[in-house]
Amino acid sequence: MQQVIDPEKENSALRARVAELEARIAQLERLADSDTLTPLPNRRLFFRAIERAVAQRARHGTPAALLFVDLNRLKEINDAHGHAVGDAALIHTAWVLRENVRGSDVVARIGGDEFGVLLEYSEPESAWDKASALVAAVKASPLHGRLPIEVSIGVTALQADDTPEAALARADAEMYRAKRRRGGGTNSR
Repeated sequence: MQQVIDPEKENSALRARVAELEARIAQLERLADSDTLTPLPNRRLFFRAIERAVAQRARHGTPAALLFVDLNRLKEINDAHGHAVGDAALIHTAWVLRENVRGSDVVARIGGDEFGVLLEYSEPESAWDKASALVAAVKASPLHGRLPIEVSIGVTALQADDTPEAALARADAEMYRAKRRRGGGTNSR
C-alpha cells in the first residue's frame, strides 16, 4: 500500500530544517570572523572592513584611518606571570580599545599581540589624536588594577588604491618607528 504524504507537514518540516541550517550557517560565519581569545573580530573580518573603507574612499572620498596597535612586552608578562596572565592582558587590552572608540569603528585582533583599529570618517589629525588617547587609556588601566599594560600605535590614512595588506604594512612600520623613537607610544607621521 502506498503511503500518503501530507504536503503541509512536509513543507513545515522542510521550513524548520532550512531555518535550523540557516542558524547554523550564521553561527559558523560568526565563529569564522571571531578571535578565539578576545571578544573581538579577527584578521579576516578586519580585512573585509578595510576593503569596504577603501572602496568608500575611492568612490566618495570618505576619509578613514588605520591604527596598528602592539601590546608592549607581552613576552615579559608571559615569562614573569604565566600565559594565563598574558591572555588576560590581551583580553583586557581588547576591552580597553573597544571601550574607547566609536561603535562604528572596528577593533580586531590581527595577530598574537597585535590589534587593528579602523576609524571610518576620520581625518588623519583626529586619527592621531585617537591613537594618543588609546595609548593613554591603556596605560591608565592596569590589569587587575596593578599590572601595567602599555601599547605602541602606528597610524596611516587609507588611500583610494590601498589593499588591506599595504595599509596594514604602513601602519605597522609607523608602530615600529614609535617603539624606536619613544620607547612606545604613538607614531603618526
